[in-house]
Amino acid sequence: MKTFLKLALILLCSLQLIAQESMGRKVPSVTLLPPATPSVLRGKANTVNLEFKVDPGFHINSNKPSAEYLIPTTLKLDPPTDIVVGQVTYPEGKELSFAFDPNEKLSVYSGEFTLGVNVRPLSTVIPSKYEVRGTLKYQACDNAACYPPKTVPVQFQVKVVKAPPPRKKNPAQSPHG
Repeated sequence: MKTFLKLALILLCSLQLIAQESMGRKVPSVTLLPPATPSVLRGKANTVNLEFKVDPGFHINSNKPSAEYLIPTTLKLDPPTDIVVGQVTYPEGKELSFAFDPNEKLSVYSGEFTLGVNVRPLSTVIPSKYEVRGTLKYQACDNAACYPPKTVPVQFQVKVVKAPPPRKKNPAQSPHG
């Protein structure tokens, strides 16, 4: 019952905030900071770091929010053919409490946070620049209420390069030699 009441309160606040948003009030947003184009080795797992920024005065639920009814921050990517996107590494959230429920600590991101994306171009990919697109889904709150969930487009490039040739072993360094 307590969860239902919290959910109803969040829904009521969300409807009120939607009305305020349409009347020109500032609404929270999360933006992808302009990423550099990293070079990634074809045939190898590479980590690409994506930096995001939450507007001042707001926070978003972490990827592992502290309550079931809270919407986690999630990154979904749609890579080009022959580039495999693996695990996304999310940072730990900060445990904070807010005026709308001072007895509960929530796991949140605020300010800037970085997501690590595992990118592995297949060994047959032609070296070139490739664009990866997707969306970041999040629910933002301020110190008094939560806003409806939003998605923000995400796109970044990777420059696929050939892996250096394997080094030949020096017979003098061989343990059997």
